[in-house]
Amino acid sequence: MPDSPLFTAAAVAVIALAIAVVVGVGLKVLRSFRELGTDAERAIYNTLHAASKAGQHLRTGLNPAGAAKASRQLRNLLGCDALAITDTSGVLAWDGPSEELKPLLMGLASEALAGGRTTVIHAGDLRAPHGKTGGPATPVAAVIAPIRAGTRVAGVVAVFAPAASAGLVRATGEVADWVATQVELAELDASRTLLMEAEVRALRAQISPHFIYNSLNAIASFINTDPERARELVVEFADFTRYSFRRHGDFTTLAEELRCIDRYLLLERARFGERVQVSLRIAPEVLSTVIPFLSLQPLVENAVRHGLEAKEGPGHITITANDSGAFAEVTIEDDGVGMDPEHLRSMLAGHSDGDHVGLRNVDSRLRQVYGDDNGLVIETAPGEGTLITMRVPKSQPGHDA
Repeated sequence: MPDSPLFTAAAVAVIALAIAVVVGVGLKVLRSFRELGTDAERAIYNTLHAASKAGQHLRTGLNPAGAAKASRQLRNLLGCDALAITDTSGVLAWDGPSEELKPLLMGLASEALAGGRTTVIHAGDLRAPHGKTGGPATPVAAVIAPIRAGTRVAGVVAVFAPAASAGLVRATGEVADWVATQVELAELDASRTLLMEAEVRALRAQISPHFIYNSLNAIASFINTDPERARELVVEFADFTRYSFRRHGDFTTLAEELRCIDRYLLLERARFGERVQVSLRIAPEVLSTVIPFLSLQPLVENAVRHGLEAKEGPGHITITANDSGAFAEVTIEDDGVGMDPEHLRSMLAGHSDGDHVGLRNVDSRLRQVYGDDNGLVIETAPGEGTLITMRVPKSQPGHDA
């Protein structure tokens, strides 16, 4: 019977058991929650975890693949609606809505890129269309912080939210500084790798097998017809290879490098005859200038192999070295077939392979030693020849030839 004492006792027992189960489960959840630490400790853990995940994707530098993965972590870290990462030339990654603003971002970021200062655009000054088919505009605020890697701005971190609070501005700046640190670490790793590769290439692989094979063939062709010239060419070849494969020092003088070039051109003229014409204009005061070892010969070899060899008829190479204030300026110009500027730019940036490995090697080594502003300057176009300019400081404490 429902009203019996036995039924009432049973009901009370069931209710008590249910309460005990609920309390037990609750205590277990609370205990496990406490094991994770306090709210502050959990926030720190989440922040460090997101930063660690994002850092793994940025260790190769600012590139679209790494930036796309890192932007997801950084967007969650900042709690913003959308986040974008750019370099100095374009948008690398965009995570979140409001992609209608993506074509405008580089214009919005111009001040941060140029001046290295955070730009804040408040809601009302910037609006993103709502939805793909238009409709009411949604107010959007933007915070654009520069990524300062060393003394230069490498890009920006841009966040979009309903409002640009002071906290969001500070947090975005801190994230951009953290990204800059990852970029600098990536560049340091790349510099170490490039330095080792440059040394190996300079000491062992700058002489192309193509050149060695053709030089030996040219020497062989004179053994019967002109033995004296064949002997002279063998000596020049030996001197050239001895210099190119020397084991000491990363630097030499401009005078030594020009002597190496003279031997190289003598061997090439033995093969091409009058097809290779050379003019030199060298200022005596720059002959003692210290330059990276084997930094000019690959440029001259590029002019012969890729400029004149493919050209019909004779070709001309002009080598000049002038005093330009605190710098020595060397130019190598040929009137050969030239190169496609876009392909050349991609090759120098390491984005594509090509036959002009010597140019990329020299350009990388110059930037490592003297900074990014002192790489090769190359002017070329298909059918218009090539002009290469190299500038090195005349005073270089610590660099001994």
